[in-house]
Amino acid sequence: MGTASSMLLVPTAEPESALQLPDVTWEGATIGLLVLVVGVLAGRVLRAVVRRVLGWRGRSPSASALFADLTGWAVSLLALVAAVTVVFPSVRPVNALGGIGIISIAAGIAFQTVLGNMFAGIVILARDKFRVGDQIAVGDVAGTVVDISLTATRIKSFDGRLLLVPNSVLHSEIVSVQTGYGQVRSTVALDIDDAADLELAVRVAEAAMARVPDVVEDPAPQALLAEVGSATVRMDLRFWSGARQMETRVAQHRVVLAVLEDLAEAGVRTGSDVLVLDAAPGLRSALEERAGRRDGS
Repeated sequence: MGTASSMLLVPTAEPESALQLPDVTWEGATIGLLVLVVGVLAGRVLRAVVRRVLGWRGRSPSASALFADLTGWAVSLLALVAAVTVVFPSVRPVNALGGIGIISIAAGIAFQTVLGNMFAGIVILARDKFRVGDQIAVGDVAGTVVDISLTATRIKSFDGRLLLVPNSVLHSEIVSVQTGYGQVRSTVALDIDDAADLELAVRVAEAAMARVPDVVEDPAPQALLAEVGSATVRMDLRFWSGARQMETRVAQHRVVLAVLEDLAEAGVRTGSDVLVLDAAPGLRSALEERAGRRDGS
């Protein structure tokens, strides 16, 4: 009986040892909290330093803020891992990082689209090809960039609408940055009567464009004869102006007014003054028959 009772007591000791938790001391908890607080403060300091350095190097405010935040988050995460290893000595840093890696993989599988937009946003801000305030066009979307975040870019269209474009679209599609340079070239087509003095028309048009204050002097504006029509010759008015949408529109408006006014004063007829009659087949044959009778007589 004594032997049997002693054998019954043996299994009761195994669960206690199996459920034994890591020892947590007040000293370890205090040091871990101190490590976490120091890491968070260091992350904030580095965030401010990175933002200032990137701004000093000419990066956009959006890119500077993003990479500064990423730096602060990374330092805070490392401080959290270090604090956990201090509080729980049995937990190794490799195990903590491995757990974070597993969670990251699971989150990547569950949120592929979101993470894809986030990585695209990081690439866009790292390249820094367009910034807040620039006017861009991608596909059917065109307007002024209002904000660039990790997942999407907000664009205010030229008619005042707010458009949210995923960063993956901006990363994979062709983006036209209208304000990428200070000046853009515009072309306005104008029809000139082919019976007019074309050289005079070219000189008058170029002089008229040069007087428009919205047209830049260098490169100089050009009036080039481009195509011959049935009774007119198309002339392309090419000039450079400011890159923003309203600047180009106003420049085109004033160029058309100035050129038409000067051509009218010079006596050069434009396409609106030329009337082209296209005779019907019956009328054409009757005229030809009448002309033949007249020649025979």
